[in-house]
Amino acid sequence: MNFIEQAIVFPCAGDELLGIVATPEQPNKTGVLVVVGGPQYRAGSHRQFLLLSRALAIAGYPVMRFDHSGMGDSTGALENFEALNDNISAAIGAFQQKCPNVISVVLWGLCDAASASLLYWDATHDSRITGIVLLNPWVRSEATLARTHIKHYYGQRLLEVEFWRKLLTGKLGIGRALGCFLTSFVLARQATGSTSAGVTLSFQKRMMRALKEFQGQVLLILSGDDFTAKEFIEAIRADSVGVAALDGSNLKRVDVAGADHTFSSAEWRQSVEVATIGWLGTHVTKYAK
Repeated sequence: MNFIEQAIVFPCAGDELLGIVATPEQPNKTGVLVVVGGPQYRAGSHRQFLLLSRALAIAGYPVMRFDHSGMGDSTGALENFEALNDNISAAIGAFQQKCPNVISVVLWGLCDAASASLLYWDATHDSRITGIVLLNPWVRSEATLARTHIKHYYGQRLLEVEFWRKLLTGKLGIGRALGCFLTSFVLARQATGSTSAGVTLSFQKRMMRALKEFQGQVLLILSGDDFTAKEFIEAIRADSVGVAALDGSNLKRVDVAGADHTFSSAEWRQSVEVATIGWLGTHVTKYAK
């Protein structure tokens, strides 16, 4: 399907943000907003966001990708992923103004942009959002990092011949290695994103809450060779709210074998495109109002 791409500038809290809208000649009523994390701009690593947008537009889905404040060609101070709610809200408004046929929006984000998408919905319960695509969501804390190290790093080391050769020949530095392991063990026993009474929930807790309470459709795409993806799974399995969300009937999980964090090969990026387009057609469009 043919489509056109147009640059737009839209206001957000006194700043001017730049977006690129891809509009198919026969647009679907569901549009996709690509939320960009940091430090990246609207093209994405390996041009993934640009290529994804065009693939979705060819499939009939209007798409908007944009530079959030302080990045790329947008003005303002650089914000981290926990402070993008105004940016995402303004982008949705500009997207629907440019594509009035779009009545429901899917947020699509990689790494901390996936986290920002969940945090946005948790804060706003925006009824325009009918789906969220999460790629390797960012949940890092000392506890999640230590837990993942123990399971995936130390577990793998015990299976390596080189590890046992160094241990038996006294070249391992057993005291330092044991100290690192014990430090990881202590940190791993901490609750993920724990908070004190009366203190605002941590971003990890708010992500889990959003994932559980969101009534729309969720597509979770995880790279097979990515520490951030492994860390997310470890964190969600350690949280009762997260476990319930992971088992939810509205969540579909896709694992891309061998893929790194940013899906750096054409084969991995195409896997993401196929998964996203297939999921939009079977899980989201039919639920659009």
